[in-house]
Amino acid sequence: MSTHVVLLRAVNVGGTGALPMADLRRLAQDAGFTGVRTYIASGNLLVESDDDADAVGRTIAAALADYAGRPVDVLVRSPQELARVLAANPFPDAPGNRVSVYFLPVPTPSDAADRATGADDGEEVRVGKRAVYVHYPNGMGRSRLRLPAAAVGTARNLNTVAKLVELCGER
Repeated sequence: MSTHVVLLRAVNVGGTGALPMADLRRLAQDAGFTGVRTYIASGNLLVESDDDADAVGRTIAAALADYAGRPVDVLVRSPQELARVLAANPFPDAPGNRVSVYFLPVPTPSDAADRATGADDGEEVRVGKRAVYVHYPNGMGRSRLRLPAAAVGTARNLNTVAKLVELCGER
C-alpha cells in the first residue's frame, strides 16, 4: 500500500465549496481507501491504496462529484513529491505562512513567473516542478497578484505542506 496526498481545489475557502472534513473522510472510506486522514478544513486528505496516483485522483473526484453535484478538482501527490516541494522552497528565510505553493496538474509553464500580474505588495514568484512558489511578505489576503498558470491549481502555505509531510512520515 502506498500513501497518497490528495489536495482538493476551492474547498472551504472564502465560503465556497463547503465540504465538512468528516464527509470527505467518509467518502474516501466508502470508495475503499484505508488510512484515511484529513488535515485542517481546506481539503487535505491522506489515503492508502494499491492504486496509482491517477486512479486515486479519479476515484476521489468521482465520489466528490456525486456528493457535491459538480466537479471538484483533485490533485494527488506522493509523500516523496511533497517532501521535494518542501525542500525546494526558494524562500527559506520567509515564514511558512507567508509562502504559498500552487500545486499544478501539469508541468509548470516556463514563463509562469513572467506572466504574473498585479504584484504590487512585494510578492515574489518562483517556478518549481508542477508548482509555483509565491512569497507574500504582507500576507496573501490583501495581495492583488494574479497567476494565470495557477488557475487550474490549488495553493497551500508551507506550514501546511510541512505538516502534510510530517503526517506522511508518521505512517
